Amino acid sequence: MIAFLMALSVSGQTTDLVKCDSIVYPVHRESIGKIAFMEQIIPIENFKETDFLTSFELKEKTDLHIRVFLGNSLTNYLHLLAPQLTADELTKNGNYQFTFWVDGQQIYVENLHYGAGSPHSKNQSTVFRVPLISSTNEDSWGRFLWNRFLGNGGQEALSSGDHLLKIAIRPYLKTNEVLTGNIIAQGQIKISVPEIKVNENQVRVQPIKPLKDWQISTEKFDTAKIEALNRKIAAQTFKDITSIVVIKNGQLLIEAYFNGANRNTLHDTRSVGKSFTSTVLGISIKDGHLKNEMQMLHEFYNLKTFKNYSPEKDSITLKSLLTMSSPFDGSDMNQESPGNEEKMYPTKNWVAFTLGLSIDKTKVAVPRWDYFTAGVVVLGDILHKSVPNGLEKYADKNLFQPLGITKYKWQFTPQKVANTAGSLQMRSIDYAKFGQLYKNKGHWNGNQILTQAWVAKSLSRQMTIADGEYYGYLFWNKTYRSEDKNYEVYYASGNGGNTILIFKDQPVVVVITSTAYTTPYGHKQVDKMMQDYLIPAITK
Repeated sequence: MIAFLMALSVSGQTTDLVKCDSIVYPVHRESIGKIAFMEQIIPIENFKETDFLTSFELKEKTDLHIRVFLGNSLTNYLHLLAPQLTADELTKNGNYQFTFWVDGQQIYVENLHYGAGSPHSKNQSTVFRVPLISSTNEDSWGRFLWNRFLGNGGQEALSSGDHLLKIAIRPYLKTNEVLTGNIIAQGQIKISVPEIKVNENQVRVQPIKPLKDWQISTEKFDTAKIEALNRKIAAQTFKDITSIVVIKNGQLLIEAYFNGANRNTLHDTRSVGKSFTSTVLGISIKDGHLKNEMQMLHEFYNLKTFKNYSPEKDSITLKSLLTMSSPFDGSDMNQESPGNEEKMYPTKNWVAFTLGLSIDKTKVAVPRWDYFTAGVVVLGDILHKSVPNGLEKYADKNLFQPLGITKYKWQFTPQKVANTAGSLQMRSIDYAKFGQLYKNKGHWNGNQILTQAWVAKSLSRQMTIADGEYYGYLFWNKTYRSEDKNYEVYYASGNGGNTILIFKDQPVVVVITSTAYTTPYGHKQVDKMMQDYLIPAITK
């Protein structure tokens, strides 16, 4: 529940909780409650109201900053919302709420994470500057906020032409409920978005050149929809897309490349590679090198030789690592988590890092899904030790060669083991083979590479992530809604929107590759591409 509260006058009914910075500069006194836009950083002692930017051209390699003039510090504004809380409690549970409008339409609202900005700045600052766009990639929460705005409707709202962008800021506090105060600063600017000239050759449906491994489909599809999609990619409305491949009824229906990619490009699809780990593990069970996914870690490691030993580690199963539900104190969704993947990569031994993590007792009591890359590295190490000639050669002989995949590239751990965390690079048409293998229930060209039972377990809803979103054995599951119909898909997913989608009730596999790494729009734009263009075009 969100309670909207009338803000009290800072100088009136509620006394300030903390001493904040004085308002000393004339431009500050004259501009309380305003947001100034700047293309260049002008020191506040030299800044004048005539320096406020009123218009801005949105283009590559440019800069746009905001300077916010407040009548008090954030902590004192939050104090109005919950006078009973201490300053420390306020700064740990509250921050600014940003609202973005384009041409009078509200596009995006975000309660800025409480970790953005230091407690000192929240307590003291009455004026602050952050970049929204930085040609030097200045490290600031402002840039990430702007990118999230773009990824949640801003990119489409700021189409070519002139627009009025308005930003408003309120204080918010999250305790048992979210309390939100009145606007404490706002500003607007005219944004001009130059039209990107699109080469019509980039718009037309790309012809498919003959190839050995796929029969080219003669089925009809909505070419107008595909050309509309191609136009959006060429105009950079959908950014950084490098390929789209569609398989229908086992045949190549669409093959398209963008932004310098071609059929022979090896795409770094990041965590899409995790799904291949599930596949190789299933093959190793079929071949008898592993018993089953219920085997426990103590069967492969003397866990007492690693840090933070506790008996719960002994009974961690391969299945819990496959379903991201192990009790290790590790979460890639939490930057502060001891087992966050970014803390693993600089270490000399990723397996020792993982097995040395503490146990999260709350996960022991009630197993829950928590994205945990380090656990997949352990699965890769177990595979490497269990299969003949190691993981890399085993995967080549038993998965890639049967699928006719000869051009690919592994990354490796510090122990020179194929990296199952991700970044297994290959051609888009070969990723499509991997997706079609699951569509075929593990069968390929007369060879049962995977058992049907393993495919079924891998794609089933083993763990609930959120409403309508599930997880199997290193595969995701969700349902698209397009033109009033539901389309359930199983999929491999990687940073930036890289995706292999296997439709449950349609004879379709879709591969989309992208280089939109670490952007807030990578996955969102792929969902929009699927819902608004690809599904309507190929399911007629």
